[in-house]
This record gives sequence, C-alpha cells and structure tokens, in this order.
Amino acid sequence: MLDSLRQIIQEVNSAPDLASVLSLIVQRVKGVMQTQVCSVFLRNPDGHYVLMATDGLNSDAIGKVSVEKGQGLIGHVAMREEPINTEDAQSHPKYLYLPETGEERFGSFLAAPIIHHRQVLGVLSVQQIDKNRFDESNEAFLVTMAAQLAGVIAHAEATGALRRIGQKSEARFSGVAGASGVTMGECVVVSPNADLNSVPYQTNDDPEKELEFFQNCLFAVREDVKRLGIELSSRLNKEERVLFDAYLGMLDDVSLAGEVTEKIKSGLTAQYAWSQVLLEHVSTFNNMHDTYLRERASDVRDLGSRVLAYLQQSTDQKPRFPDNTILVGEDLTASVLAEVPSGKLVGIVSLRGSSNSHIAILARSMGIPTVMGAVDLPFTHLNGQELIVDGYRGAVYVSPSEGLKAHYQAIINEDKVLVAGLETLKDLPCETTDGHRVALWVNTGLMADSMLSIERGAEGVGLYRTEVPFMLRDRFPTEEEQRIIYREQLETFAPHTVTMRTLDVGGDKSLPYFPITEDNPFLGWRGIRVTLDHPEIFLVQVRAMLKASEGLDNLRIMLPMISNVPELEIAQMLIGRAYDELVDEGYKMQMPPVGVMVEVPAAVYQAREFASRVEFLSVGSNDLTQYLLAVDRNNARVAGLYHSLHPAVLKALKIVVDDAHSEGISVSICGELAGDPAAALLLVAMGFDVLSMNATSLLKVKSVIRAISLESAEKLLEQCMLLPDADSINRCLEAAFRRAGLTRLLRPDDAV
Repeated sequence: MLDSLRQIIQEVNSAPDLASVLSLIVQRVKGVMQTQVCSVFLRNPDGHYVLMATDGLNSDAIGKVSVEKGQGLIGHVAMREEPINTEDAQSHPKYLYLPETGEERFGSFLAAPIIHHRQVLGVLSVQQIDKNRFDESNEAFLVTMAAQLAGVIAHAEATGALRRIGQKSEARFSGVAGASGVTMGECVVVSPNADLNSVPYQTNDDPEKELEFFQNCLFAVREDVKRLGIELSSRLNKEERVLFDAYLGMLDDVSLAGEVTEKIKSGLTAQYAWSQVLLEHVSTFNNMHDTYLRERASDVRDLGSRVLAYLQQSTDQKPRFPDNTILVGEDLTASVLAEVPSGKLVGIVSLRGSSNSHIAILARSMGIPTVMGAVDLPFTHLNGQELIVDGYRGAVYVSPSEGLKAHYQAIINEDKVLVAGLETLKDLPCETTDGHRVALWVNTGLMADSMLSIERGAEGVGLYRTEVPFMLRDRFPTEEEQRIIYREQLETFAPHTVTMRTLDVGGDKSLPYFPITEDNPFLGWRGIRVTLDHPEIFLVQVRAMLKASEGLDNLRIMLPMISNVPELEIAQMLIGRAYDELVDEGYKMQMPPVGVMVEVPAAVYQAREFASRVEFLSVGSNDLTQYLLAVDRNNARVAGLYHSLHPAVLKALKIVVDDAHSEGISVSICGELAGDPAAALLLVAMGFDVLSMNATSLLKVKSVIRAISLESAEKLLEQCMLLPDADSINRCLEAAFRRAGLTRLLRPDDAV
C-alpha cells in the first residue's frame, strides 16, 4: 500500500482546490482498499461533523447530513479521537441510522479521526456490504490517509477554502513566542528571490500583458542557458553538457508552458503560476521509482528558480505596506523589517527561527509582538488577509471571527492601560512590602534594548548577548570592532554592572560565515565548547571586553554551556592570560568577576563545585528547562510540553540557589521565567539575588514584587513545591494573584 499512498499524496498535492482533494481522496481510498464506500466528514463552526465528500453513499446528502460530537459512529470517533473498526455497524451501540445517506445496506465500518495539533477536524470512513472486520493493514492505511488529510484541511482553513464550501471561518496556527504582546493587522507576505516555495498567491489584471511578460522572461532564460553552455563547453565533458540541452528542452516544452499559460489566463500572476506548475513537476520527479529520474527533480527546481528570478526582477510590483502591517515570511531578516515605513509594522510571523533568532531579538527591542517557527502556516496564500498575532503564546489566527477579534482587542486595550499605569514605578526600588530587596536587571543585545531598559528603570545587565554583533556581520568582528561595541554598552549602564556572555553560537544560533551543521545541534558543538576549541576567537573577544571596561570597571564575564569543572578552569586560565597580556601592554583595568551559566542538568548538580571557583552563578532558565524536560523549546509541535514551572525545574532552581549561597556567592536568573510576573514570586522566595529579563517585563515584575511580602511568597513557594505538575502550580499561582488583586498582571488566559 506504500506505493498507493505515495501516488495519492502526489495527486493531492497537485489538486487545484479542497473540493477536488476531498473528491480525489474518497475515490482513491475506496479503490485502494476495495470497499464500497469512502466518506469524509468535516467539523463546522458549530462543532457538528458534516458529510463533505463520499463515493458510495447518496451524493445528495453531501453538505446536508451532519452529526454532533459523540453522536453516531462518526461522532463517536471524533469524541474518542481514535479509530473504530467493526464488522457489523448496525449492531454497534453507537450506531445512528441516517436515512438520507442510503447506508443501511452496508455492514462493516472503519473510521479514523482527522487530527491537526490535537484538534479533531473531521473523520475519514470506509464501509463495505460484507460483514467482515477490516484487517490491521487496512486500518493502518486509513489512519495514515487521515493524517495526510489533516494538513490539507488545516491549510484550507487558513486560505479560506473551507469558507467557500461552508465550513469554519477561522484557523489557529501554533509557533513559538518570539516577542510578547498581541496585535491585529493585515498580512504582507515577503519572500526571498527565486524561491519557488515562497511565492505569494497573487492575481493579474491583464492576462494578455502577463503572458507577454512570461514569454519574454522565458526567452531571456533561454539565452542565458545557451550562453552559459557555450562559456563552459571547454570545461565540461559530454555528459555534463547534456544538462544544458535538457534545460533548453524543458524551456521549449509546449506542455510546461501551456500549463503556466492556462493558469495565467485564469487570472494568476506569471510568478505564482510558474511556481505552482514547477513545484508540481518537482513533486512528480521526487515520487518516481527510478533513482535517476528522482534525481532530475533538482534540475527541474534549479531551472524553475532561474526563470522565477527573471519574473521577480522584471516585475515592477512593490509590496504595499498598510498602516497595520504584519510581516509574514519563511525566514525574515533585519533588512526586510527596514523596508517597512516607520510606524506601520505592528506584528511579525516567521515560519523559521526561534525565540533566540536575530529577528526575535530585534522584535523584542522594538516592542513588536512576534511569533516564530509557525511551520504549518500556508503563508503564500495569506497576502492581504486579516491576522491576529499572539506573542504571549506563539499563536497566529487567520481570518478571525468578530468574537475572537473583540476578545483580543480587549487584551490590547488592557495592555495599553497597564503599561501606562506602571510607568510611575520605574524610579521606585524593587522591594517587597516587608523590605526584602531584589535587583531587576535586563537581557540585551542591541542598543535599542539598552535605551528601553534605562527608560524602564533597569539596575544592570544580567545578560548581554555578545553573539548579536557577530550575527550582524559577514565575518568575525575584529578586536577593535568588538571593543567599540562593548564600550558603548558598558558606558550606557555605568556605574551599573553589565554581564557579558562570551560567544554563544551553535544550537539554533548560527553564523553564516561559521556554519555548524549537526544532527542534534542542541546536544552538540555550542557555547563554551566552540570557543574553547577556537581559543583564538575566545581570546580576542575577552581582550575586547577587558579593554572596553578600562576606567569603568563595571564588567562581569559569564561562560555559557559549562558542564564540567575542567571546562571552567580552562576558560578561567584563558581569561587570566588575556588580562595579564593587557596589563603588560599598559592597560589599567580591574580583573572582572567571572561566572558560570547554569543551563545544563550536569551544572545543577555541580553548582557547589562551580560556586567555589567563581564569583557568581546565573541560571539560563530557557535552556535548563528544555534540557531537563527533553523538549526543544523552539519546536512548535512540542510547545505544549515545555513548562517553565514544571516541578523538576523548580527543584533544580532551588538546588542552584542553595548551593550558590552556601559558598557565599550571588545567583541570578535570566530567561523568560525571570520576566514572568507569577514565576517571579517563586524566584524571589527561593532566594535569587537578581532577576534578569527583557526590558518590556521590568515594570510588571516590579509591580508584583512591591505588592507582596517575602513571607507570603515563601509560603506560596512551599505550596507549589508540593504540587505534582505544572498545571497545578499555575492554578495555585493564579489563585494567589486573585487573592492579592494582581490578576491584571498575568498574561492573558489560554481560554481562546
């Protein structure tokens, strides 16, 4: 059945619309499984499951017959979220007779739920007259087809195809929270040049003019290929020269140009028509059994990109940026953001990247709600559509209902009022009602971060991401270039402390000129492991930091991803060497405090050993949580398993604080947990000396800490440490906030 599955998937990917997909699915599944009936039921806005396609039941029932969740066998499958396989449907206790369908003559019944991101979108079923239970291979095949169909339906929700056949109107897509906040606006799709997968859906106003434009571009590419073939003829063997002939053959292919022409005549732009036809051909080659033919898919894609480059370069269409622009793209960059006129950018959605990506860091500094890693979002079809971006939970809503818009508008209004009210706190000390003082520092990476931090009353920098200047260049910055950047940061916050983390690349943070490719980068070559393997990079950076601190002496150096004592000792030796060199060169600065980031489980259980060798510890809560829970925090598919307040995380944090204090050194925490007002109460109760967070969270956290006593926070911590799971801990915190009248400072609830 694997070959049949591949064939069906290929046909589905080539189908022009959802109605065609559903019709194709029921026909092909019925044929492969040799049954008398195959049907698809889809959920409508009321939660009913409506018959939307069938091959075998009465076609007049399509769009008219529906069942509630839990009603009949179809509704029972939707409620149970698992297949039902019975040899005699009518004898099943959940059987419901639907006379309009004409199904009374069928005995055996097999159905599987269509699930996308834990939401049951519909049910795929097959039936046959004979009362014989479907075997396991048939059941597995139907489950596989239902899983394939789930992605297609989710895509149809977002692009509006389901609305056109009377189904639900809004769609929700999950990503990773990149920058907090909520916004509503109009989608503007941006895509890299010559990327067939990223061409936005667009229509043309003049098909004849568009066809002429397309033919001119084809001619230009033909001439390019001929010229390139001639130039390289002396350096290529006969077999390699054949490739150029193949390219010319494809460009002259009447059927290929004919398919594009038909799409242009139907109203599509040449760019979009070409990309869709070429992707269909690439898919065809990819699914061929012959290895040689499968490998030709890359040739087709390469040719497609060459033509697309001409189509994109020759067009004079410029993006239109409305006043409420939400930029959406596969892999956005800082230069793309710069193209949006000032004041018009209200939200960002990137299909790739993480909360640590450069674009997310920029968004946080600009205060723009952002969602990263929205992998399933069919962005090429969303240009001009209305979106809601929820940067608190990493959610994107397409074509939201009036009720949903009203809900989020209330959150937006509340956020504005809250921020305005908190401004009065920026110059007040961060201390509990019974006088316990807590330092609030910030995480920065850009000067924009720094200026906002000072405006919000930051008392220091708990994490300066030195990798950001490295990411903004096409080569390693020189020692002097680094010194200038670090000096600016140190002067901006002087006399307050600035904690500079040594270069932390690897994992999800890569440098284009220093690529790190690994199967499992988060468990691989990253952080201190990279810089200790390249002491020339480490020493230049440390020298730049030390030079920058001359006359200010407000520098702390922090080492990322330390997992054992030898790593720490080698790093300390190199720092000492750099310091001695600079003293010999005549520089006058103090030896800065050196600390360790606790972000891997091994460091939790060696905290005391580290604490006896350094001046401070700082917990990197984001990485520590993902390593403790074995959940990639940047993977939207498992985002629901990433719980910063998991009992194991809280216990690990308490161990680190106690061990650091037992050695008489301070301990801070940076990351999303520190900026969460609810979590901040627990961190204060644990004894963290410094909470370091994004500037946008400073005043909220200060407001909470100034509203409670240390004694009450410690009692709350005792309660939470006894609870078995993150949900229970969150409920306990929410109850405490309600009692204290602080509910407005919590993030909006998840009941959306």
